[in-house]
Amino acid sequence: PPAGPQIVVSVYGPDVFGNDVVRGYGAVHVPIEPGRHIRILPMFVPESTSRLQKFTSWFTGRRPEFTDPRVVAQGEGREVTRVRSQGFVTISFNVV
Repeated sequence: PPAGPQIVVSVYGPDVFGNDVVRGYGAVHVPIEPGRHIRILPMFVPESTSRLQKFTSWFTGRRPEFTDPRVVAQGEGREVTRVRSQGFVTISFNVV
C-alpha cells in the first residue's frame, strides 16, 4: 500500500571546473501526525559502471544523473543502478 506523500531531494553543486553536478539524491515520507518531526535522509549518487565511462564523464563534466525523480521516490529499477553513498541531509517538518 502507498505510504503517503514523499519529498524527493536533489542536491547540486559546482565541480572543480565550475559545472553544476549532482551531489546527491534522497527521498523521505512526509509525516502526517501533527507536531515537529526531524528526518535524516541518506543521500546517494549514481555511478558510472566502467572506468572508461568514469574517465569520460569526469573529462566532459557530464556525470551520471537521474532524469526522472520518480526513480528516486519509487525505488523501482534501482536494484540494477550502481550508486554510492554521499552523506546526509537533515529535514525538519512542522505539521499542523
